[in-house]
Amino acid sequence: QVHLVESGGGLVQAGASLRLSCAASGRTASMYAMGWFRQIPGKEREFVAAIKWTVGSTYYTDSVKGRFTISRDNAKNTVYLQMNSLKPEDTAVYYCGSASRWGTIATMSSWDSYDYWGQGTQVTVSS
Repeated sequence: QVHLVESGGGLVQAGASLRLSCAASGRTASMYAMGWFRQIPGKEREFVAAIKWTVGSTYYTDSVKGRFTISRDNAKNTVYLQMNSLKPEDTAVYYCGSASRWGTIATMSSWDSYDYWGQGTQVTVSS
């Protein structure tokens, strides 16, 4: 199993920045891709960004392109989500997931393609 712990969320004003972290432990050698999803209560989980662990290729949903950056530190087994120019519509619980394989962008944009999840971290953006 892989254990994931997210951190870095908080309450900020529109236009501010936050950097989320997701620290992985356990069987980290099995990780091939990491992804960030977000969820508003009553809504389905939404894909935000993904990264291929070894080569570092990144993928984003259209609504965050140019504002969010996903990256990883291989030595620390940690993936980051740098969020700039935050908007109220970015308010959600952000979850980090790990996957043992890469399918297609469409496949990896679905939450059920990931094997393990963290507990989530709350991001709230006020107007």
